[in-house]
Amino acid sequence: MLKTFPKTHIAAAVVISAVVGTAMIFSPSAEVEAKRMSVSLDLESGEVVQTNLSNGDAPIPSAPATSDQESVASTEVASDQVPLAAASKTPTPADEPKQPELSWTEYQIKSGDTLSGLFKKAGFNDGLMLSVIHGEGEATKLQRLYAGERIAFATNQADELVSIKLQRSQLESLQIDKTGEEFIGKTVVKEPEVRARYAEGEIASSLFGAGQQAGLTDKLTMELAGIFGWDIDFVMDIRKGDRFSVVYEELYLDGEKIDDGKILAANFYNRSRELAAVFYTDKNGVSDYFTPDGRSMRKAFLRTPVDFARISSSFNLNRRHPVLNTIRAHKGTDYAARTGTPIKASGQGKVIHAGRKGGYGNAVILQHGTNITTLYAHMNQFAKGIRSGTYVKQGQVIGYVGSTGLATGPHLHYEFRVNGTHRNPATVKLPDAAPIAQAELERFKVSTDNLLAQLETYQESGRLTLARGE
Repeated sequence: MLKTFPKTHIAAAVVISAVVGTAMIFSPSAEVEAKRMSVSLDLESGEVVQTNLSNGDAPIPSAPATSDQESVASTEVASDQVPLAAASKTPTPADEPKQPELSWTEYQIKSGDTLSGLFKKAGFNDGLMLSVIHGEGEATKLQRLYAGERIAFATNQADELVSIKLQRSQLESLQIDKTGEEFIGKTVVKEPEVRARYAEGEIASSLFGAGQQAGLTDKLTMELAGIFGWDIDFVMDIRKGDRFSVVYEELYLDGEKIDDGKILAANFYNRSRELAAVFYTDKNGVSDYFTPDGRSMRKAFLRTPVDFARISSSFNLNRRHPVLNTIRAHKGTDYAARTGTPIKASGQGKVIHAGRKGGYGNAVILQHGTNITTLYAHMNQFAKGIRSGTYVKQGQVIGYVGSTGLATGPHLHYEFRVNGTHRNPATVKLPDAAPIAQAELERFKVSTDNLLAQLETYQESGRLTLARGE
């Protein structure tokens, strides 16, 4: 009896026969032949039998075959055939177009160098220089050059100028690049990493010596003196055994120290006095040093108008004059210093005299408010712009030490007068500058308490180290 198959089985057999016929027409190569897989479909049970024909292996059934199952069709598929999308090549960095290499020429700017001369050294004319400085952005700033800076010119393979870099400091540079036909300049500022550092020292002979022993640079020592300079006369008041401690900033770039920053907090122990100062920037961006309770470290007047000079003659109303050899009141303080040492205005005020004044020689008199004047005598010369009627700021240089008038050697004679009466500049009580405003006092406390606590922690650690004898 003829066995009949379901219509679905017959349809499947027709499809598989067509596949087999196509496979015979497009016969694979010998290499593909070795990697064939045979797939057999049992039309009655629906089970699949896979046969790996590589190396003449025998068919391996995927499931046990029964006696009444008949394998009626089979096809072969090459296992190494890969879809087109997967075969497409992924670009590698080597396939990407390389950026054109630039050739750089660098020069260190020396005193007397001009921008035109530097362009000529690099092989470019004034016409190109004008195109650069008249470019967009900040390109015009290239005209301001200072000795010690470095300038570099970059050219492409066609020897065309495409970039200029003016290195002003380790943190700041002016970068000018050619875009199309225009040169565009911008200032590039790198932000250094800021690290806090602690130092402490004890004075044996001088503040500078103690600073060096503590690892402070002269710049930081000067800053320390400036912070406490309104309360301490660093000529008269310093004693052996005085101590200081500071927390200050160190600036790092790419892991290397490049400079010191500002002092953040400091203590100074002078002749049984303990003075403390902390750095603070208010909400308007104005920065200064204050006591922990918010009073300004800055006074309306500097205690001494010459840095680290030696007092050669103190305030003395019964002093014998060294030139006239008579008893004549010395109504000021003399600071011996080398000729040319800068003299600073002790307070903000107006110049009411700048010129020759009898035995005072070249002298400047400043008016501060309505009742205080200060006098600076025996100057070698006046600072630029100092003349009657001009206004000066506290700390501004107004002249230079000399020996004009009745003087036996180069020094500054300094007087301090209140309502026309001479006062001892070394001991007169100086008015304070404005304290932290009441409305900002809470913000000040939040900002500075951490710095003061950090300073105290360092100090305590140092005391423990000394106690252990380390």
